[in-house]
Amino acid sequence: MRGRIPFDASDLFGAPRTQPVRRAAPGMSRDTAISVSDLNNSVKELIEGTFPRFWVSGEVTDFKRHRNGHWYFCLRDSVTQVSCVVWYKNQRGMPASPDEGMKVLAVAEMQFYAAHGKIQLSITKLEAEGDGLYRKAMLATVERLRADGLMDEARKRPIPLFPRCLGVITSPSGAALHDIVSVATRRRPGIEIIVACSAVQGDSAPHELRNAIARIRRWKSVDVIIIGRGGGARDDLRAFNDESVARSIAQCEVPVIAAIGHEVDTTVCDLVADLRAATPSAAAERAVPSIDDLRATLSSRRASLISAVTHRTVAAQSDLKTTARDLRTSAQRIVQNRKASMGTVAGRLNALSPLATLERGYAVARRPDGETLTRASQFVENESFELLLHDGVVDSVVQKKRVDS
Repeated sequence: MRGRIPFDASDLFGAPRTQPVRRAAPGMSRDTAISVSDLNNSVKELIEGTFPRFWVSGEVTDFKRHRNGHWYFCLRDSVTQVSCVVWYKNQRGMPASPDEGMKVLAVAEMQFYAAHGKIQLSITKLEAEGDGLYRKAMLATVERLRADGLMDEARKRPIPLFPRCLGVITSPSGAALHDIVSVATRRRPGIEIIVACSAVQGDSAPHELRNAIARIRRWKSVDVIIIGRGGGARDDLRAFNDESVARSIAQCEVPVIAAIGHEVDTTVCDLVADLRAATPSAAAERAVPSIDDLRATLSSRRASLISAVTHRTVAAQSDLKTTARDLRTSAQRIVQNRKASMGTVAGRLNALSPLATLERGYAVARRPDGETLTRASQFVENESFELLLHDGVVDSVVQKKRVDS
């Protein structure tokens, strides 16, 4: 049954008819009263057939998240309210659930539940006034990444000073690629640049950005990566607030510079990247030092090296002089100590020397063959012997000997 049920007041109050009697339509008389089921089904067809998808605005109230994942809430204004539902399958394109009291714009389909005679809006798209939902989703993503330590400064890798190969992840048709290539080749003619093309906005952008990062990681020849895009509206940056893209950047072994192209808008990718640049051109300048910069750096380091070597040479010469002086002093002290020790020993030896004994008036008797005679019994009468004095030798003969008993 479609459309409105024909209605004639005379059928209800029994007014006399002036026209020929017609067959009463359903519900036009007591005899043709319709059932509640038929009534609600007619209303369902009327409402759902009359209202296609439409935009509706209101304030969120009584928000509830069901265990099966569906969201239930009411949209209200200053006068009335209507029940709403966001089925789990329709939440994929929504950045976050709405907060209580948040003013939203929604694309809805009118649904009438005949069993209960209840109207409900099925929400298929939801936007907060301003960037409330996306801001909420971004903050939740940031908290999860921070909890995993992906925003710690200690985790971030230094940008290499002299990269040989530069990787670029951006749109092939955007101005960002032209700016990066122009700046990099001007600063370092002949530098190798590998471009991994990807969408930077739209529903496919997060998936393409992840794939581009994976391709560069497989190549394993890139020293530093620039990922980003040029300027654009705030909504255009949503791909760079995607959690999966941010985690891919954090897991990349190669240092990553984020160049999203917005100074005032910080994205999640900016927070996890090893370095953030305000623009793609600034990222290229940071990633690729110019030849002049290299020469200046080499000259400065050469001067520093010469200065350090000179300073070290002077210091070493001073150390050698000090060491030589200390060695001479130490050697002199050792020689003096040894002389003193030798003098003492010589004095002791001299005191024990037979020559010293002879100088005190003693003599030593010995046979011509050199054997020393120390006892009277060793002397034989009429035999010759030598008498050794301190200043010479006296040849002697034994005339008579006396042996004490």
